[in-house]
Amino acid sequence: MKVNLETLERITHLARLEWDPDRADAMLEDMNRFLEYARVLDQAPTEGVAPLVYMNENGLPPREDRVIAETNHEEALMNAPSKDSDYFRVPKVLKKSGG
Repeated sequence: MKVNLETLERITHLARLEWDPDRADAMLEDMNRFLEYARVLDQAPTEGVAPLVYMNENGLPPREDRVIAETNHEEALMNAPSKDSDYFRVPKVLKKSGG
């Protein structure tokens, strides 16, 4: 599979990314190089190799769950870029289906 301009436009639309169409060639080259590297990795022999869960053999030590600091409602809204009385305001991302 190769990424073409149509695929690049679709990916950026779905990911809601802003991009400069003047850099499309460079982006396509980078994305296709990444896919080629993934193809190379896909060829690596992995039979008999256990999946890596932790970066070291000991894993992470368990810790006690405890509350370090509590934030009240007013503090949580204090730095909100947009708020409406008691709620955060966020951009609408879903549309109601007609029907």
